[in-house]
Order: sequence, then structure tokens, then C-alpha cells
Amino acid sequence: MKSIDVKNLVKSYDAVQAVKGISFAVEEGSFFALLGPNGAGKSTTVEILATLLAKDEGSVTIMGETLDRDDAKIRRHLGVVFQYGTLDNDLTVRENLAARGAFYGLHGAELNQRINDLDQLIDFSSYLDRRIKTLSGGQRRKAEIARALLHKPRVLMLDEPTTGLDPKSRKDIWELVLSIKKETAMTILLTTHYMEEVLDADHVVILHEGVIRAEDSAENLRLAYARDTLKVIPKKGLLKRLDEDNVNYDRVNASLHIPLKNPFEGIELVDRYRDHIESFEIVKASMDDVFLNITGASLEEGS
Repeated sequence: MKSIDVKNLVKSYDAVQAVKGISFAVEEGSFFALLGPNGAGKSTTVEILATLLAKDEGSVTIMGETLDRDDAKIRRHLGVVFQYGTLDNDLTVRENLAARGAFYGLHGAELNQRINDLDQLIDFSSYLDRRIKTLSGGQRRKAEIARALLHKPRVLMLDEPTTGLDPKSRKDIWELVLSIKKETAMTILLTTHYMEEVLDADHVVILHEGVIRAEDSAENLRLAYARDTLKVIPKKGLLKRLDEDNVNYDRVNASLHIPLKNPFEGIELVDRYRDHIESFEIVKASMDDVFLNITGASLEEGS
């Protein structure tokens, strides 16, 4: 069953078309990622799916409900963590959760039990009664995730949840996301511009300038659009041997980079030229390589 089905979605801001007729489907219980740089249309897409932004064209169904007709029902299915903060800075984490719970009829013992259940997953008891404005970036993000999960949604949307966090906090949040994936049956839709965050996704859509450029599993995209590389520090005579054998390579400072069809080709080349190689490594192609080969730009460059 499809948790989310998007067909020919279009959204413009005045003369700028942010989303240009994209279509994709998210299977129930899957981990789905939208990968792209800032300005690719990821956040616009999430805000439309979350019923916060009107689309111009296209159709969207979420858990069988139709956007623009069943928005109230859709919102009950969704937990959303936006890039921007949605918590009241002057309230504690517990007070924020209580205020959110009231929208879903959660009070008293039932609310407390739900908070305790979330603490087992997220581990926020040490700052549950601290005001939001006193928390670190990582603690705030965990509180945002707790808020999104409070009503047991069937779909969790995470819009660049680790942006702006320090490396340790990013790691903590990412481990939490993977824990949610493992411990629950909910559908997860993630938007990100960090390559490593899509490696565990069941399906990856590469979005660039409002258009879907490619989609598949991370591994299949890597195999289709990027090559592993053999990097060697040469000894005397290697360049002559490579030229004689018509082996393609690029000079990068003191090393040579040889594109590979597969890792085993790298092993064969090292064995063939071992007397002319000082040192070597086989470097696996990254999702940034994939993105660069598909779009002509790196994820860090933006749109």
C-alpha cells in the first residue's frame, strides 16, 4: 500500500516555479528520502504534503485521503518536524508536549504514559522539565521529534532534521531516526542535502531545481551514475605502463586517479602494476558523485 502518492505536483512563487510537476510514491512502512541542495524544492514539497501550503497543480493522497478535500484527516496521520522551530521557547518540553497533546485529546495519565513511552525511544527525561530556550540544538531537535510522535502518527516527515547541528548532535539525531525506523512500523519521509543520510533509505529521489532527476535505492543509484576510483601514488615507470596499456587516469597532485568499472578491476590493476606503485586505495563512489554526475552540480553548491 502507498502511504503517499504524488502526481504531477506543481508549485510557483510568483515567477519562480519551485516544484515542476514531480511525481513519486512512498510505500507504507518504508524509509523514503528526498535528496537535493537548498532550493531544490524539498521543503516546499513537505509543506504541501503537510497541508500548510496550497499546491498549484497535481494530486496528492496520504494514507488514502485526498489533499484539499480530507486535510483534517491527513493531519491526524502526520507527524512533521520542520527545519524551523515550532516549540514555545518559554515553556518546558513537558509543557510543550502537553499543549500538543491537547489537540489530540491526550490528558492526565494517558498523556504521561505517552511521554514515558517516548522517553524510552528518545531519552529526554533529563531535560523534560527545562524550558526550550535553555536547551542545546540537539536537545531541541529531539523535543521536536517527540512532539511529532506524540499522537502516534502513521507517517513521520523530517525536513532536514540535522541542519545547523554540531557533528555530535547530528550523529545523535541520525541514530534516533534509524531507531525509529527499526522500532516502529511508521513510514518515514526525510529531506536532506547530506549524502550519508540517504544510505539507509529504502528509496531515494534526487531533486534538483524542482525536478526529479533520478530515483532508486542509494546503492543502485551509485552503481548507475558513479564509478569507484583507484587512487595510487606512482613509482617511476607507472605513467609509461598505463599509457602503453591505454588505461585512463587523471593526475591529482602527487596521485593518479583511475576510474573503475568495479572494485575487482582495481585489484587486478594493482596486481598488474604492483612494482610501479608506492601505495594505493580503492575509493567507493559517493552519493555526491552520483548527484554531480546527474545534475552537473555538487550538493554543497546548491541550485
